[in-house]
Amino acid sequence: MNDNNLKADMLQAMRRLAKSVTIISTSNGTERFAMAATAVDSLSTEPPSLLICVNKTASPHAALEAGADFCVNILGLEQQDLAHLCSGAIKGEARFGRGNWLTSAEGIPYLGDAQSAILCRQDGQFSYGTHTVFIGRILQIHTSATITPLVYLDGHYTTTAAPAPSLAAAG
Repeated sequence: MNDNNLKADMLQAMRRLAKSVTIISTSNGTERFAMAATAVDSLSTEPPSLLICVNKTASPHAALEAGADFCVNILGLEQQDLAHLCSGAIKGEARFGRGNWLTSAEGIPYLGDAQSAILCRQDGQFSYGTHTVFIGRILQIHTSATITPLVYLDGHYTTTAAPAPSLAAAG
């Protein structure tokens, strides 16, 4: 199988992997940056940390590469418009025109009404192919009371707010 076929097959396979939609936000001290992302995952509970994967062509990449701290804002279904805003043609400060954006004491922009806003101090990075993996040591977490996760699956937004029936209860 050639690389082009493998790339196409990988993209089709990833369409089947449901992922929570997030907005990664950061600042270089003078400008704020935000981008929609699904390439986010927990890394460790000791120390509490997570990782984000950012394309080297993405607008926040330079600030992150320079060591900027960041926030992973986990979106709810009601924030689908913000996901579109932070993944489309609108760039820079215009991405902060909507939403309940706040700034932490450390200068990290975050969504005050996100499902969870996980503020991180950058604690490492490495380059791989078209992306850089950034490790964030968790500083603080703001979590909302409601759970209405915004999920990306097969090129569309959806939610998983209702739990699947338990197999134990069906037996």
